[in-house]
Amino acid sequence: MNNNYLLVDGYNIIFAWDELKKLAEKNLDHARERLINILSNYRGMQKCTVIIVFDAYMVKDGTGSVIKDGNVYVVYTKEAETADAYIERTTVLLSKTDAAFPFGKRTERGKKYIRVATSDGLEQVIIMSQGAVRISAGELYDEVQSVEKQVRRHIERQRPVKNNMLADNLDPEAAEWLENLRRKK
Repeated sequence: MNNNYLLVDGYNIIFAWDELKKLAEKNLDHARERLINILSNYRGMQKCTVIIVFDAYMVKDGTGSVIKDGNVYVVYTKEAETADAYIERTTVLLSKTDAAFPFGKRTERGKKYIRVATSDGLEQVIIMSQGAVRISAGELYDEVQSVEKQVRRHIERQRPVKNNMLADNLDPEAAEWLENLRRKK
């Protein structure tokens, strides 16, 4: 059973990553969906439970919600609750019990590895005091980029060879050189 967790301060990450920040300036809903998709792909290659937390503390009468979107959990906090407060509470819950609810089934007793992605300095200090490991928005971005490169390499290796011809397996420069040789240029 999985005892690794990544809690992500959603808006903190959106406004720290250039691509998402630009998207949020036009449409915040699209930026949220893009972050969810990025982290869902990331989760596909990682052995951890990903929990993305978005502030909804200014939503009047907001009751909060936890939904599973693809293979990640998306949390919208309730009215008057910040993402930081939710992340702190969840970090304590995950580190001190064997329950992972509502984030899947009960886990095996044992050491949990909890990381929190935020660039909020105060939040980093608080979660580290609870035994979690902090990861900045920039570090998460670098991890995501690394995983995306791994996925691309994996897809390239799995791509079937067209006709198992030499030209199908050459880099473009070598293929062009051979073609010029064939045409006697």
